[in-house]
Amino acid sequence: MAVGAALTVICELDLGTMTSVLNFSDVTVKRGHKELLSHVSVDIEEGQRWVVMGPNGAGKSTLAQIAATKMFPSSGTVDVLGCRMGEVDLFELRPAIGLTSAGLARQLREDELVLDVVVSAAYGFTGRWREVYDKDDERRALSLLNDWGAATLLSRRFSSLSEGERQRVLIARSLMTDPELLILDEPAAGLDLSGREALVARLGSFAADPAAPTMVMVTHHVEEIPEHFTHALLLREGSVVAAGPLEQTVTQANLETTFDLPLTLTRTGHRFSAFAR
Repeated sequence: MAVGAALTVICELDLGTMTSVLNFSDVTVKRGHKELLSHVSVDIEEGQRWVVMGPNGAGKSTLAQIAATKMFPSSGTVDVLGCRMGEVDLFELRPAIGLTSAGLARQLREDELVLDVVVSAAYGFTGRWREVYDKDDERRALSLLNDWGAATLLSRRFSSLSEGERQRVLIARSLMTDPELLILDEPAAGLDLSGREALVARLGSFAADPAAPTMVMVTHHVEEIPEHFTHALLLREGSVVAAGPLEQTVTQANLETTFDLPLTLTRTGHRFSAFAR
């Protein structure tokens, strides 16, 4: 893909031999006197699927925004796909990063057609204006919508979709540039039980594909961790509680510390659930 060639020039990076996709080293983010993130270090390698968890205000979305190169840290270093933030042209880097978030959804025009929501991501736009896209772009957008069970929605207005339909369209959009890193910021937020379970199942199937990009998913709930996710990062008040392989990190003790709440954690097959004691 063209993005890979561009990254080789910018970062002197060979995507074929890359192992570290996202590296935070002693990252702190300050807003006034408050630290949104405090000395966070984590290394995410190619092919891994990470879930980022913590209570409201833990710094999860801040971490996601930095990983997507939408925000800079106050101190520390961030390397994304081998590129050091602050030393490269981020506009050249961003096509290699797929992002879905509530903030992105709010940027879309109410009358935007679903097909245009997806196809416009090929050129970094949030919606279609007067641009003319070639047939290959439209075919890829249609293929992605089909992959995520949203092909029948292509002529609908984005504003008319249910929350579950919106999330599937936004994920299709985030994959339009065939990214190396996919960041999903609370993709199941606002979904009812059936919508959440359908999305979690699709994300699990996608995570099982070796050709899928490295993934980072933000969530509040252990019930939303899809099958085939490999690692977890737990945050509280901007600091790391635990990070590492999923089975070693998502434990009752770590979750009790993260959420400051006595919990009972259970696991049935590949799915977790938790409730207060």
